[in-house]
Amino acid sequence: MTDRRTLVDCAFAVASLPSLAWTGYLAGLALASRAPRVPEYPPEPRTRFDVVVPAHDEEAGIAATVESLRAVDYPARLFRVVVVADNCRDATAERAARAGATVLERKDETRRGKGYALAHAFERSLAAGEVDAVVVVDADTQVSDNLLRAFDARLSDGEVAVQAEYCVANPRASWRTRLMHIGFTLFHDVRSRARERFRLSAGLRGNGMAFARSVLREVPHDAFSIVEDVEYGIRLGLAGHRVAYAGEAKVFGEMVTSGTASRSQRQRWEGGRMQLLRAHARRLVSEAVARRSPLLFDLAADLLVPPLTYVALVTFAGAVASALRLGLASGAWWSFAPWCAASLGLSLYVARGVWLARVGPRAILDLAWAPVYMVWKVVLAMKPSRARGKEWVRTARQGDKP
Repeated sequence: MTDRRTLVDCAFAVASLPSLAWTGYLAGLALASRAPRVPEYPPEPRTRFDVVVPAHDEEAGIAATVESLRAVDYPARLFRVVVVADNCRDATAERAARAGATVLERKDETRRGKGYALAHAFERSLAAGEVDAVVVVDADTQVSDNLLRAFDARLSDGEVAVQAEYCVANPRASWRTRLMHIGFTLFHDVRSRARERFRLSAGLRGNGMAFARSVLREVPHDAFSIVEDVEYGIRLGLAGHRVAYAGEAKVFGEMVTSGTASRSQRQRWEGGRMQLLRAHARRLVSEAVARRSPLLFDLAADLLVPPLTYVALVTFAGAVASALRLGLASGAWWSFAPWCAASLGLSLYVARGVWLARVGPRAILDLAWAPVYMVWKVVLAMKPSRARGKEWVRTARQGDKP
């Protein structure tokens, strides 16, 4: 009997190793997530930008996005807003033009998706030779007025790719958007702060990105997967380039409040990341070892750590099961201890996100909904996605009619 209990204790301890690795990595990022250094903005900015807005059937909100971009604190002569109306069936192009944007209309029934829209705009910008860098902002976004100045400061310092903080525009709309706000803060701010501190790659988030003309020529943007931003960030890392983090500049995207409206988006995001994991994780690890590159190690780790929901579920289940065995006097303390350590690491990471999210005491109540949200995500992951390959599937907006 004693030998059997020892074997079970060993099994519990070994089973905790993935959770320990995931939560240890996340806790390390949380501990290193102090505010990044903000470079001094040049008094006379010189970087010329094309601000590209890829849009597919976005007539309802495209004018507001263009107006937000045109109102930034940056000399008007040094930037223009370019809307790519990609396979649109509505008045996106007309409304963008009336708001003051340069409009590129693209029709291609076979090559559909945000990646193709971006490649089309980048090719035009590079061929014209009139700009020094290209910025990408989504069509449902408002931006902070320092966006281009923050990018100009980093590019002037020699960076070739920059990511602003991606925030939720309507964090107080519902418990779901408040949880998403905390999740965005964890993924987009906590992790990026730590990576900027160690001069790793902050990664690309698809919204609020800037690329120097030189890097787009060296590493062409031929990333066409569902998560083309992460894919291109990996390609930049393999080419030896990091993505700098401009955390003081922000882009605000509106999130839907209902589970039904966000289902397609969530399936595509997580399905796309799984495809990238299968396609790139092994190469990233082998290249990181061969080059002794912390940047590539971190890019690999970012892919290998599952979404926070699954990390939390595994850690919680292991901790509860081992605690029950210990309470029934059938388990050893050393089989329970690693699950405790993993739980503490996870708690530290989440607490740092809650603190930076600045959602106040209400966050405590919102976190009570986290189990519901996690179960919803697990059930969602078990359902087949209807999104077809690389096709552009427009994300539902909060103002859309049901």
